[in-house]
Amino acid sequence: MQQFKSIAIIGAVTDRDRYSNKAVRAYKAMGYAVYPVSLRDSEIEGLKAYPSILDVPTRVDAASLYVNPKIGIQLLKDIASKGAKVLFVNPGAESEELVAEAKRLGLNPILACSIASLGVDPADL
Repeated sequence: MQQFKSIAIIGAVTDRDRYSNKAVRAYKAMGYAVYPVSLRDSEIEGLKAYPSILDVPTRVDAASLYVNPKIGIQLLKDIASKGAKVLFVNPGAESEELVAEAKRLGLNPILACSIASLGVDPADL
């Protein structure tokens, strides 16, 4: 397991073919406390989804971004305020500006697929 126990999946959706949904399923199956963050859906894979990370009722150890970098950069302060120390910046969610701002806020940006970091092949989900 990773060095954290809870993760917010930001940009989560109900579409099981999307990587954000696969991330919810992968982390849930591995026993993590998973908090889907979605503007579209109120429930994802049997879990309550929150419209903002600020609505998650507890601190989170990590966050995984599945949003456009222009949106993601706007969410970084909120992610940091929830206590996240690890930030997965999935392919397509990265920009130099986002990474620099994440570091400035004390987040530990990891430019990698958060699913693959579990040792799980997203194609298997």
